Amino acid sequence: MALFYAPNIKNDLTLPEEESQHAVKVLRMVEGDSLEVIDGQGGFYHAKIAIAHHKKCKVVIENEVQGYHKRPIHLHIAIAPTKNIERIEWFAEKATEIGIDEITPIICRYSERKVVKRDRIEKILISAMKQSKKAYLPTINEQTTFNDFMKSDRKGDLFIAHCYEQDKKDLCTTYKANNDVTILIGPEGDFSEEEVATAIKKGYLPISLGESRLRTETAGVVACHTIELINQIASING
Repeated sequence: MALFYAPNIKNDLTLPEEESQHAVKVLRMVEGDSLEVIDGQGGFYHAKIAIAHHKKCKVVIENEVQGYHKRPIHLHIAIAPTKNIERIEWFAEKATEIGIDEITPIICRYSERKVVKRDRIEKILISAMKQSKKAYLPTINEQTTFNDFMKSDRKGDLFIAHCYEQDKKDLCTTYKANNDVTILIGPEGDFSEEEVATAIKKGYLPISLGESRLRTETAGVVACHTIELINQIASING
């Protein structure tokens, strides 16, 4: 069944113009056709088209589920944008499909890219949310510097992934299921030693994501999947 995103569907039973056009012009849906709608805030709705207009498609909600597949934790990944912007967009897409709650682009000392178009990434998040049939839209924050990010207090487990030769714990054995978590992922040139030291002073635990040296976007996906898998196993085991 076709799935649509309408963030204000509870207050206005109208699909956004882009979604209306997709329903009526592309899928050729008509009055009486069934569809599913998500609001990005946990609401999942079964509905039918009442007025098939290509700019303002009206629907009638038949039933709804709130808190649809609500995650038990909050996963926040602060990641340095890659020089090739398509790679960080790929990370955002895949992380959304796997399960993530918040993304912050951080500009580090060795960052080669200093500007990220938040609106463009948000569109990717919406598409990935719909594709993976999730009801929660991850938050994409405005880019910030590493130092400014360090000024904010974070709850839950705090980790920084880096490639320096020093004592590091494996994420898969260090993270405890059902804990909120923030993970820092550095740029292609890695965090500077000063940045690592600053993070450690703020309570971030140095971690390893495996024996391979990973690209920034791959490291982000691996971290995201590791957290998701640990929580899935914990849920299965009760």
